[in-house]
Amino acid sequence: MLRVGLLTSGGDCQALNATMRGVAKGLYELFDEVEIYGFLNGYKGLMRAQYIKMMPDDFSGIMTKGGTILGSSRQPFKLMGEPTEDGLDKVKSMKDTYKKLKLDCLCVLGGNGSQKTANLLSEEGLNVIGLPKTIDNDLWGTDMTFGFQSAVDVATQTIDCIHTTAASHNRIFIVEIMGHKVGWITLHAGIAGGADVILIPEIPYDIKKVYEAIDKRTKNNKGFTIVAVAEGAISKEVAELPKKKRKEAIANSPYPSVAYEMADKLKEFTTQDIRIAIPGHTQRGGSPCPYDRVISSRFGAKAAELIKAKDFGKLVVFKDNKVTAIPLSESAGKLKYVSPDDDTVLAAKTLGISFGD
Repeated sequence: MLRVGLLTSGGDCQALNATMRGVAKGLYELFDEVEIYGFLNGYKGLMRAQYIKMMPDDFSGIMTKGGTILGSSRQPFKLMGEPTEDGLDKVKSMKDTYKKLKLDCLCVLGGNGSQKTANLLSEEGLNVIGLPKTIDNDLWGTDMTFGFQSAVDVATQTIDCIHTTAASHNRIFIVEIMGHKVGWITLHAGIAGGADVILIPEIPYDIKKVYEAIDKRTKNNKGFTIVAVAEGAISKEVAELPKKKRKEAIANSPYPSVAYEMADKLKEFTTQDIRIAIPGHTQRGGSPCPYDRVISSRFGAKAAELIKAKDFGKLVVFKDNKVTAIPLSESAGKLKYVSPDDDTVLAAKTLGISFGD
């Protein structure tokens, strides 16, 4: 009898259920007898031994359902060595639950922080398989994560809708898109939505350059401008500060978010009407797009194959159009940033899109 645990950790996204379905269907196909245990609310469920024994019917009809049927929670990796408020040893309690259920493997669906904890559990002797979830597409070692394309679709639809009202009123619209540390969503949605300016954390902006791009459109009889800005975008002045002072400057900003800061700074250069649109958590919601349904199914199938081969301590990844796997230790603690010299960035610049640099 094969016993496998499933948990979804960190921020939710549209394709978590589709990926769990892929893992389960693969296991049911490859093994004669399988028991699957779903831990509730991420690592918290593993710590507290809060789980449900899942049946094949639990995985039926969930491919198109967003969110996660198991629930999720954020458990910062840097706090894993500290006990809970009631004194529970987090790592020990997770290992105890694993052993109590006599699990043969634990499948962790999560992003960077979640996979660091997965690697920690692997180093503690548990059989672990990681599956790359994050709308930010910032998990090192994989070209694509599930959830990313669905988030891009939502952000792009927002920009599409903004175009008509921006054009009707000759306004500058600042669309703030998710991405604290990396700008993959903003880059892709900005291009797909026809944004005129794209601002991402990896390329600090000069507000004068942003205005120059707007002014250029005005002189070319374009009455409106769409600025797609990642929530973690920073100015060149802030980027040049020492790390500690940079963090303080960001934390102590008087603005609710970067879009409001951008709007306020642009008012120094133009009297044109400026509006802000923030799709926010809608980027995590709704049904997964077809691309995510397919890649999630492929990720799930690969996880089942790794379990069959007893090839543990691996992260399922998408590299060079193939689904494969790398050691969890290779990816843990690393982020995949947008390079200023990335082909997509260079292509966008060729098309006349400004990055404010």
